[in-house]
This record gives sequence, C-alpha cells and structure tokens, in this order.
Amino acid sequence: MNSEHTMLIIAVSALVTMALRITPFIIFGRGQKTPAYITYLGSVLPYAIMGMLVVFCLKNVSVISFPFGIPEALSCVLVIALHVWKRNTLLSITGGTMCYMALIQLVF
Repeated sequence: MNSEHTMLIIAVSALVTMALRITPFIIFGRGQKTPAYITYLGSVLPYAIMGMLVVFCLKNVSVISFPFGIPEALSCVLVIALHVWKRNTLLSITGGTMCYMALIQLVF
C-alpha cells in the first residue's frame, strides 16, 4: 500500500466520521423536539449493545475442555464486582480485561 492510498483511506474515514456526527444536528437541530422513539433508543441501546458485546465475547467459551471457562468467569465476576463497588464503567472494563489477560497469559 503506497502513501497516496493510505492518505485516501484516512481522508475518507475522516469524512464519513464527520458526516455521521453532523447528521443528527442537521436532522434535529432546527429547534424541533427530538422524537420520542429517538429518545427511547438513546436510553436502551447502550445496554443492548453492552449485552451483545458480552454474548459475542463469551460465545466461543468451552466449558467442557481446559480451562473450562474459568478465566472468563473470573473476569466477568470481577467486572460485576468493580462496577457494583465503584460505578465506573471504564474501571470495570479495564479491570476485567487486565484480569482476563493476566489469567490466560500467566495462569492458564
């Protein structure tokens, strides 16, 4: 891949990102009230996406062969405990990721 191709990819990615971020302001920015279904989606989608990510991350865990899903289970328990304790999403995700990586690299 040459430098022109790389720059073109970066430029297109930047334009698409800008367009996606500006579009809601263009659609709803005229002093109109945001439709109820958009407000509803804004309140439920973050939880739905997090649930989908958990399912995606755990879908290939085998509980019938070594390590029997132990690193994943311990990391999930740590994420839940950290979140209940501190109510900090970044801390919870970082702590769980660090725990999982340490377990699979050093223990299992």
